[in-house]
Amino acid sequence: MTESSPSAVLIPNLLWRTLHWPCWLFCRLWLRVHCSGVENIDSTKGGLLLVNHQSFLDPLLAALSLTRPVSFLARDNLFQVPVFGWLLRRTYVIPISREAARGGSIRLAVDRLEQGFLIGVFPEGTRSAGSEVRAFRPGFLAMVRRTNQPVYPVGIFGSDRAMPRGAWFIRPGRIEVVYGVPFTPEEMAHLQSSDDAAFCELARQRVSECVAKAALSRRPGFWDNVRGKKRGIE
Repeated sequence: MTESSPSAVLIPNLLWRTLHWPCWLFCRLWLRVHCSGVENIDSTKGGLLLVNHQSFLDPLLAALSLTRPVSFLARDNLFQVPVFGWLLRRTYVIPISREAARGGSIRLAVDRLEQGFLIGVFPEGTRSAGSEVRAFRPGFLAMVRRTNQPVYPVGIFGSDRAMPRGAWFIRPGRIEVVYGVPFTPEEMAHLQSSDDAAFCELARQRVSECVAKAALSRRPGFWDNVRGKKRGIE
């Protein structure tokens, strides 16, 4: 193993390692999470994960099958919540605010990319549902333009059913996570030769393809069958 390999220089802290296995077990048994395309993630360098956003479970789901920490960007006000904020800081989450969006938070994210971390972002900026992937906001482009690390599309399908808006508990279900192949050099060059909106749409399409693949792979879960029976009664 070479010194440049993230596995050689990035040893997750004790808290991350302590939480990872219980979370993995919960997701596998309760949510029946299945991940595909993990082999597309280059283990020798950092990378930026562009993930669709269906529920509060998504940061956990997107990192579930990866052996390296994923640094997600989260609203800075979440770090003010007692205990939860402490937990976020010690599990590699990066606080970001509107004022710092192009400042310290982005510099920290780029530094971590170069160190071998995976950085996770939700470019939609809000939660979507089903196979829908909302328009991407351009904030993530600041990181893409400052690094030569790979950029990966990631699609999650089913987390909105396991924990829909307003839910107070996590329902059992089946969730699919698909890691797509990284953006090609030609696609990345498109970022330099087009406006932000054009590249955001290209990125949204790549993530949508992963979501569509996840939707095709996912089998109905418990709550799907319950809703199906209710519709049959109605």
